[in-house]
Amino acid sequence: MRPFEKCPVCGGELVEKEVEKLLRGGAHTALLKVRAEVCLRCGGRVYSQETVRRFEEIRSKLRRQDTAEFKPMGLSFEVV
Repeated sequence: MRPFEKCPVCGGELVEKEVEKLLRGGAHTALLKVRAEVCLRCGGRVYSQETVRRFEEIRSKLRRQDTAEFKPMGLSFEVV
């Protein structure tokens, strides 16, 4: 079930697409390819709750980049 049938910003039609999302955490940045509902009229994006939770996890890891848990080189994220 989709959370919105129409764009919550302008009421336009939403279509599912793969998009790029830039996340920043502290001095670090990650570029992710994720699925989102994209408005054909205004370009607004609606992400699933699971995707937003992953964004929060990744931002947290970017802020803690110096820990052994996170290795930015060669790491690839894909949220579906």
